[in-house]
Amino acid sequence: MTEQTGGLVLNLECTLAAPPERAFRMLTEASELVKWWGPHGFIIPAADVNLVVGGRYRFRMTPPDGEPFHLSGEYLEIDPPWRLVYTFNWEEPTPDDGETVVDLSLGSAGSGTRLVLSQGPFLTEERLALHRDGWTESFEKLRTVTDPG
Repeated sequence: MTEQTGGLVLNLECTLAAPPERAFRMLTEASELVKWWGPHGFIIPAADVNLVVGGRYRFRMTPPDGEPFHLSGEYLEIDPPWRLVYTFNWEEPTPDDGETVVDLSLGSAGSGTRLVLSQGPFLTEERLALHRDGWTESFEKLRTVTDPG
């Protein structure tokens, strides 16, 4: 985690067994996103994706205990299979939520992929921590669905 331009920025990375082309599909296709997006115990019963610059996405997330909620955003940069940049908004925000930008960079790592995430700026350390936990668990799920073994 680093602080840049007056805001809090989350930086994470993970390595996937899948090659960059498959990893990019897992990050961009609705039928693949529903398999791994969200922390452990959360499900994505609906994901709409319009993968063009200026296009929008919207996910409905259901927590283990509680009511569904939504997140959405706009695609800012799409460079398959190397980079994906989009805005991230909670549709039912708390007062500490603000729009952030997610920047995902993919690179070859042997026969797999090195995935680097940067997201921010966050308004509070608490919101950054919430996203760190969510992305960490999501990446664990993503590794499981991309592991060929």
